[in-house]
Amino acid sequence: MKEILRISDLAVSYGHIEAVKGIDLVLNEGEITALVGANGAGKSTALLAISGLLKPVRGQVLFDGIDLTRLPPHKIVRSGVVQVAEGRAILTTLTVAENLDLGSYARRDKTRTAQDLEWVYSLFPVLKQRAAGLAGNLSGGEQQMLAIARALMAKPRILLLDEPSMGLAPLIVQEIFRILKEINLTGLTILLVEQNVRQALRIAQRGYVLETGKVVLADSGANLLHNPKVIEAYLGA
Repeated sequence: MKEILRISDLAVSYGHIEAVKGIDLVLNEGEITALVGANGAGKSTALLAISGLLKPVRGQVLFDGIDLTRLPPHKIVRSGVVQVAEGRAILTTLTVAENLDLGSYARRDKTRTAQDLEWVYSLFPVLKQRAAGLAGNLSGGEQQMLAIARALMAKPRILLLDEPSMGLAPLIVQEIFRILKEINLTGLTILLVEQNVRQALRIAQRGYVLETGKVVLADSGANLLHNPKVIEAYLGA
């Protein structure tokens, strides 16, 4: 597989506390990579550093040979790396359609943008049904769908997802992960941060386990799912 993003010795601190301690990760183009671990392991911090929302104290995030740590967040988005934030962060006082329009604000290819909107509506039919309604009136699961759809409207080459299952009912979680797998089948590269280790590793081609800011295991998703250490620590067995 072709490498699309490489993270080398990435370290991120909050004051004197080092939350991410020199991690190395590789994303292959067209794959889902899961970054899993317990709450507080540093997963979301790593994503924020990739997105430019936190500046690392050292390390590189190379995307097509460009070090993203040197770019501001809006230029990272325009380069093709787009994050769906934890907690969804949709604009609740705008309509569903307006939220989706904002996702494509930097695009100039109107024909392709219209085609992508129809594709997004095919992935999430409920959003088409609710397009004229306020985003704040959507259920939690529908808001998560909108957050993913809005990110897709930016035409990303890498989609970063921060805890997409958080706070959702089990049936909705299964639906979200089914759709992520469908999105990946189009060739989109996904980096998935999740506390729901079982669900994440089931759909990921590759996975990394983060503990107290360090990568402690790296393997295929299938192998990690059957790794005794992962089972003992995260899968309740």
